[in-house]
Amino acid sequence: MRIKIKYSILALRNHQLILNESMSKIKRVFTLLIIVLITIQCSRKDPFLIEKNRVGLISNIDLIGNIEEIFKNDSIVTYISEGEMGGRDTKYIQENDQYLIFSKRGKHLMTIVPKIQHESTSTVKYVEIMNPQFKTEKGINLNSPFKDINVNYLINKIEPSLSSATLYIDELNATISLDKKELGLNQFSTKEITVEQIPDLAKIKYLTIWFN
Repeated sequence: MRIKIKYSILALRNHQLILNESMSKIKRVFTLLIIVLITIQCSRKDPFLIEKNRVGLISNIDLIGNIEEIFKNDSIVTYISEGEMGGRDTKYIQENDQYLIFSKRGKHLMTIVPKIQHESTSTVKYVEIMNPQFKTEKGINLNSPFKDINVNYLINKIEPSLSSATLYIDELNATISLDKKELGLNQFSTKEITVEQIPDLAKIKYLTIWFN
């Protein structure tokens, strides 16, 4: 009788050990599955998200030579700087290479300018946003009024020019240009402009993300 009891206890312990080992394996597999799912989720880039050093699919580490692969589902129009353009009768000079990205429906999405001209291994200098589909995590896009920008981001500097006021936002490494017509200010003055002088409903003229 004692032998049977000891055998039963031993069998129960072995069964418990096997069960614990099985549960441990299930936990490890489950944990691995969660890690894989998180990795996959993180690797899915939002094609219209504006962040510091990233606009949609392109970031500060991408090379100009890889633009065709990055935007393989879009159309690319390339303008290579060649000094004086349009013949001797014009004075138009294109100083930067430009890569204009269009959707398949013909919408101008963005313009990409490299740090080094005529160089496929160059990284990106800046991206000019051309379509309101692109927005920041806080919802700012080309259609946002000044009030939304001011509420959501610290404006580190305002730089006036003859025709516009440029806002510097370090959090995004971005510059936002506002037409002076929107501000009700003298277009030919370069006097200092304060946040308080800018109307809440002033519209964005240009939105540019600079890459480090």
